Amino acid sequence: MDENVCVWDSTDSSNADGDGVDPDICVIPKLNTESIPEVGKEFDSLQDVYNFYNNYAEKAGFSIRSHSSKKDRLTGEIKRKEYVCSKQGTYCRPEAEGRVRKRRRVKVRQDCKARIGVVKCHESNKYSISLFEEVHNHSLTTPDKVHLLRSHRDVRESRKALQIDQLGVVNTPTHQPVSNLEVQAGGMENIGCINKDFYDWETNMHTQLLEHDVELLSEHFGAEKRKSESFYFKMEANSSGRLTNLFWADSTSRRAYKFYGDVIVFDTTYNTNRYGLVFAPLIGVNNHGQTIILACAFLSKETTESFVWLFDQFKNAMPGPPPKMIITNHDAAMTKAIVQALPTTYHILCIWHILNKFSEKVNPPTLRDRFSDLNACIWDIDTTIEFESKWLTLITENGLNDHPWLSSIYDLRDKWVPAYVKHVFSAGMSSSKQPESSHAFFKPYVSRKNSLMDFVVRFERGLAKQRHEELYADHVDCNEKPASLLETSMETQVAGLYTKALYQKFQKEELKSLKCFLQCTTSDDRQRVYKVTERIKPGVSKVKEVVYDVSADLASCSCKHLESCGIPCRHVLAFLKHEQVEYLPDKYLLKRWMQRTKSALVFDCDAIKIKDHVDRCVLMRRSTLSKLAITLIDSASMSEEAGKLLLETLQGVQEKIESMGQEIGHAQGSAKAVASDSQTVTLMDPLRVRVKGKEKAMDQLKRWCTECSSFPVNNDDTTQSMPNTQSSPIVSLMDEFDIYASASSHPVL
Repeated sequence: MDENVCVWDSTDSSNADGDGVDPDICVIPKLNTESIPEVGKEFDSLQDVYNFYNNYAEKAGFSIRSHSSKKDRLTGEIKRKEYVCSKQGTYCRPEAEGRVRKRRRVKVRQDCKARIGVVKCHESNKYSISLFEEVHNHSLTTPDKVHLLRSHRDVRESRKALQIDQLGVVNTPTHQPVSNLEVQAGGMENIGCINKDFYDWETNMHTQLLEHDVELLSEHFGAEKRKSESFYFKMEANSSGRLTNLFWADSTSRRAYKFYGDVIVFDTTYNTNRYGLVFAPLIGVNNHGQTIILACAFLSKETTESFVWLFDQFKNAMPGPPPKMIITNHDAAMTKAIVQALPTTYHILCIWHILNKFSEKVNPPTLRDRFSDLNACIWDIDTTIEFESKWLTLITENGLNDHPWLSSIYDLRDKWVPAYVKHVFSAGMSSSKQPESSHAFFKPYVSRKNSLMDFVVRFERGLAKQRHEELYADHVDCNEKPASLLETSMETQVAGLYTKALYQKFQKEELKSLKCFLQCTTSDDRQRVYKVTERIKPGVSKVKEVVYDVSADLASCSCKHLESCGIPCRHVLAFLKHEQVEYLPDKYLLKRWMQRTKSALVFDCDAIKIKDHVDRCVLMRRSTLSKLAITLIDSASMSEEAGKLLLETLQGVQEKIESMGQEIGHAQGSAKAVASDSQTVTLMDPLRVRVKGKEKAMDQLKRWCTECSSFPVNNDDTTQSMPNTQSSPIVSLMDEFDIYASASSHPVL
């Protein structure tokens, strides 16, 4: 028993009741006079009363909780309040109902009478202690276990915001930041709470967000709009006021579209939120060959109308004309929408998605035995006639003439086979794994359990990292000169113009041009035709055809690499070398691959300049303060006098910061209240929707069975089952997300 506790045992153990609690045991804590409550002591607020009694309880070794209260009937003001020992009351055994309880609660209540009561004094307008019972009928907790009692456990605000939230932005499991806190604090006992508290806090936040998700998101986008006029977002609701479609693009994405909006990838195969809404990003590629996000949308339905709405918003938001090419997965509704909303845009299907389905749709032994032939048929053939002949031969030899899926994709061959589509510029994305890289990009930052607000904050964090990689690539181009291999004039010229990534691709083509040999087959006043033989390895070679247009002074190759990727192929470079061309002519250089692509000014349709928005980051500010604090702590720890000085100084600074925080919080609360009053339309959270397509639907069924032990509900207000939770003020929820959103604005440098 602790030395600060005095115990009177008036009976022997034979008088103990069946629950193992002796009602005649009297335990009175012995503490300093200042810590012991006294009748008549006054406090400014009930929070001060709670803090004082909880402080006393922590030193004594017990936990407290709020108990009864009495309010004024007219004003609703609390006139009397009691706080009791957590073991107050009696344990009620559940009645036998013939069913197994899902949760078996432990017995905590022991009818302890220890408590404190306060009443409101009208003269002083303060709360005064009117009742204090200090005797407990149970043993008290020892000092080494006090931190485990409920009222003495608290997930501190700073740790919530700067540990759990920040690591949650990248979907880090909760146990990892808890482990970090344990190391920083020097042990779990010094954190101030236990693992369960972090999980409970996370669950509580998700519960509070129910039915406030869209409202929070609207507030967040409104704040972004106030920070930057170039931020664009649009929300659409159904007749019931529930969100159905959402589109947004920030200033950086809108500006990037001006330079890299010639080719976009539109992918709707993501399922990244708890409502089952389809996440539809519009993706491009920058001058470094990196994936960039041009705009994002959530759609409740994959219908032609939804896609048309999205493309219309995309055209309204982006400066410049519609894209020249759009790459999508195969979807009939999407195809109709593109014809309606983007009639001048060349539409092709993503070859990566189609090839991925071969293993699912085609008999595996057949695919394994003839995969190399099939691969060569798709990738190595330059003409449409040759492809059709080779394809039909392969299908016939393997007895797949009546295969429905192969027949369907063959009918769509002009939308995905390289021989049909490589004459149009695609920035290399039609034949690359750009969708796969975008999937890999989203995966660490998003989860199917995300609310919309969760998703956007995590997504912005990932977007910041993506943009930092682009910034680093720009830095490399400015400060590092790529190594030259052949040291030709053309190589030196391109190295000074193109980004490092694109120069390396050009360098690869130039090196392979040394293995190409030309033979003129036809020549007249209008054009010259060359047979270009590339030696792959001894006994193996590939033949292409280069046609030189005399009037246009332009060479084109049958591989169409220049037309589709914007970089001269090895065959054209071999021709230029044959013609003794020292420098690469301008007509072979594409501006979008150059280092200075983004140097121009960009204006929207209203002639308003679009510029990247830069804001101060709370993480960078915290990093600076943390470094200084750690240095001071290390220095002060070596001396008792220095440690005392630092402690007194920090306590004084803490009081000033807390007073500043109260003033700022009051001002922010007033501003948010005004904003809330001025809002004319309030949207409700979307219902859970069915996902289009068998793969998505089956995936969703598995997910709901795992998490909820039930199937997805219908998209109907009458049949939708939503948890019943008490809604909390939206202002308090926005306070939780203020630092949450700020932390995602920029990467940690």
